Amino acid sequence: MSNYHIKHLEEYYQVYRKSVRNPEAFWEEIAEEHFVWRKRWDNVLSWDFKKPEIKWFEGAQLNITENCIDRHLPTRGNKTAILFEPNDPKEEAEHITYRQLHERVCKMANVLLEKGIKKGDRVCIYLPMIPELAVSVLACARIGAIHSVVFAGFSSNALATRINDSDCKLVITSDGSYRGSKTIDLKGIVDKAPGSLSWR
Repeated sequence: MSNYHIKHLEEYYQVYRKSVRNPEAFWEEIAEEHFVWRKRWDNVLSWDFKKPEIKWFEGAQLNITENCIDRHLPTRGNKTAILFEPNDPKEEAEHITYRQLHERVCKMANVLLEKGIKKGDRVCIYLPMIPELAVSVLACARIGAIHSVVFAGFSSNALATRINDSDCKLVITSDGSYRGSKTIDLKGIVDKAPGSLSWR
């Protein structure tokens, strides 16, 4: 079993020596027990130090969100995946379970597909630090889209530059956000971004 729970330095060295002596067998064991694969690898490791070129798990396919979320549903579905502390300290923290996160991510992934986003497309995410930010990132990964997270404090010009540089096809934002007691009109900033009509 590769469920390593190292408590002492000597245990670490034992595991480390195992990984160095036979890295292929060591990492294959980790991969088989801790990840969900859509297609198993043809070869664990190959390298050519003259190029240099190192390849891990050639031929394998997985969806990272299935490993972040789906594989936890049978045993941890009702446990907290995200603990969100709101801006207002008087508001209660939000505990989002793996099952709830899975549902939100699947819904958002379907929204992206409905909007015509496909594998390889770039999506700009211009959101405050709220659970929907993580949901949007995971939804992009689930369908194979590439996310570009832009800090929600950037100006419309800075936002437009990042949208255009990444050739984004869609922007995900919110009506607004809070920073302490200050409100920020995020949707207004997006609407004012130069060239917004070309990518909206």
